[in-house]
Parts: sequence; C-alpha cells; structure tokens
Amino acid sequence: MQFLDIENQTLGVLLAHILPNMNTFKTIIISLLAGLTGSALFAFLNYGPKEKAPRSIPLPVAMVSKTGVLPSGNDQTEKTPLRPSFEYAASKSVDAVVHVRTSKRTRVHINPWHEMLGYQAPDQMEEASGSGVIISQDGFIVTNYHVVEAADEIMVSLNSNRNYEAEVVGTDPSTDLAVLRVHSSDPLPSIEFADSDVVNVGEWVLAVGNPFDLTSTVTAGIVSAKARNINLLRARPERGIFPIESFIQTDAAVNPGNSGGALVNTQGKLIGINTAIASRTGSYAGYAFAVPSTIVQKVARDLMTFGEVKRAYIGIQIEPVTERIAEKLQMEKVEGCAITAIVPGSGAANSEIEIDDVVLAIDGMQISNFPELQECISQYHPGDQVVVRVWREAEILEVTIQLKDRNGQLAQKPAELSQKNDILINS
Repeated sequence: MQFLDIENQTLGVLLAHILPNMNTFKTIIISLLAGLTGSALFAFLNYGPKEKAPRSIPLPVAMVSKTGVLPSGNDQTEKTPLRPSFEYAASKSVDAVVHVRTSKRTRVHINPWHEMLGYQAPDQMEEASGSGVIISQDGFIVTNYHVVEAADEIMVSLNSNRNYEAEVVGTDPSTDLAVLRVHSSDPLPSIEFADSDVVNVGEWVLAVGNPFDLTSTVTAGIVSAKARNINLLRARPERGIFPIESFIQTDAAVNPGNSGGALVNTQGKLIGINTAIASRTGSYAGYAFAVPSTIVQKVARDLMTFGEVKRAYIGIQIEPVTERIAEKLQMEKVEGCAITAIVPGSGAANSEIEIDDVVLAIDGMQISNFPELQECISQYHPGDQVVVRVWREAEILEVTIQLKDRNGQLAQKPAELSQKNDILINS
C-alpha cells in the first residue's frame, strides 16, 4: 500500500499543471491511468492476496538422545531433533553388500536332422546378477533363492573389488532365501542385524545393492507398510514348499539387480533382504518388498546349522476380525484374527485353543492378519512353546501351544539354538 500512496500524491501535482490544455490532459490522463493500472497490478501480484504456491517441506527428523545414539521407541530420555544420517548408515552397510554373478549352462536346440547326423551344439552359458549380504566374517552370505536358482557357477564381488567363488550352503524357496559361503583368509566385512519386529511405518531406510550391474548403489526411502502378502511365491506341496510372505514394503528405489541386497535402518543395521518390486514395466515404480530380518536370521541360522530349515507350524486357520465378528463375540475393539479351523494332530489340536477364539497376540507380538501370524511362527522351531493371548466369551485368556512340524512331529533342535531367534552375532 505504501507504493500506491506515493503514486496518488504525484497524480495530484501533475493534474494542477495540465488542466488548461484538455487535449494534452486527455493524453496524459490515459498515460497515467495505464501507469496506475500497471502499478496496482504490480502491487497486487507482489503484496496482495495470492494463491499459495507449493512449499518445500523439510525432511522428517529422527529423534536422538544427547549421546547421539538413536533410541528405541520407548526411550524417555531428553531428545533433540536431528536429520537421519544416511552417510553413517551407508558406511556401516555398503561394504557388507556384495555383487552376485551367476552362470547357468543351457543346451542349445538344433535341427533334429543335424542331431541324427551326430552334430552336437556346445552348451551356452546364461549369465545373471543380483546382490547378497555378508552376515558373518567367516564368509556366510544371504541372498535370494531366485538369484542363485539352478546356477552352475556363482561368483561374488566385494565392494573392495575382491572376487570369490561361492558355494551354496542351503536354500529355502518358501521364503525365497539362500545362504552362500566364500572362503577368505581374512575376516570379511559383515552386517549387523536389527529386529524387524520393532520397525515402524514411516521410518527412514536405505536399500543397498547392485541394480543394473551398478555396484554399491544406495537409495533412500521410508517403510511404507509391513506384513504385506503379494502372492509372489508359488506353492509346491509336492516339494514341501509352502510360501511364507510377510514383506516389508518400502518406497526406496529398487530395480533388477537389487534382489538379495540389504534394506537397512539409519544405523546401518539389516532389517530386510530386498526381494521384489511391483511394476508394470519391470523397473521401479514406487513399490519394493523385503523379507524381514526376523525371518532372514531364522532361515539363515537353520541353513548354516542343518542345511535345511526346521519350520514350525501352529495348526490353525484364521480370518481377520470384522465389525460383524466383533459384535457377535462381544468384543470391545475390532482387532485380532478369529480361528476358523484347527488342524488335526497339530500343536493347536493338542492345546486348549478353540474354534471362534480370537488370537490377539503370540508371545507378545500382536496378530491382525495371516502374514503376521506366519512371520511370528516362522521364528520358532518344532518343539518350541508359545503363549497365545485369545479373546473368548468376553474375556482374555492365555493358552500355551507346543509347536510341531508340518507332519505333526516334535522335532527337537540343538540346545545352542534359542527358543526365539537371537540377533546373529557377526563372528
């Protein structure tokens, strides 16, 4: 408004001098009106009301204690906002992520007439690549099963440009995981595990891998969701393959070649193995999925110890609780999963659990859908006991169930393996 006031004072002085000459007056009036219109427009555009333009939003901050250590969610110490340190997370994890290159011999199909004449075409070598994560200093590496499936040769390249020939220790198609082993005279850089059970939606994460053969690539995003079942893995009952899907979803950029790589938190600790993307083009479209570290460490430990996974089953079928079910069962909240069937001969069948019980939690882990149930039980061995918290007839009860394998056996595990997974120690 100050700019407009100055313009009005100048107009009064000019009019007093030009009134005798009307033609000149008209000309000048038109010029002044044009000038005032331009001035008013300028002032309105710069000082008056305007539509709000999109504003840049600062990056979310993580809360840290004064010691600089990222606290757990229940830490009540005084906190100071600080941007997540992607540099620190990358430095802690990038050297533990390797480039996995595979070769597979395939037979070349030739004209049958040539075969009759005794001609044999040489085998072709199909090459592919992915990523892997070193989980122990003595050379054990976790990757995806589909990265090394049917491979005749496997080579592993470290971030330091050292190359090793790798052997397959064991595979688990049910979770799309595999463990490799390389032999080195020197200790290898390994990653530290974090507990994916305590990972929260919205947390910052980094994806580390080798997309499109671009080694040691780091991308950032957040945890978009947990316990995702995307029907990626195919059931093969004749081979004993029953898919377990409870993926961490992230919007960190993941592309072909990232498979088997690391999903880490801002402390550079492993929370998942990047496995799949949702895309109509084959390239990243904002949806990537990782196997949670709780599943990874159980599968890896079993493959390193037995060469196979000792998998436990609870023996129940469930469905998420709806408003209708909650009202029928007199529940105060719409939560948990209702038991619809109990498998004969299973651990559940030999317990006090009943049909129409609503499972609220298992050993303190909240259960709201089938993927969460799978993820929880996948951390145990046959013979382990779990405490199931259930809603029954308007009260909460606790029922103890001894888990069995799929054949209803109480296969015992070695004493050195804890009931529930401990965090793998990088030795």
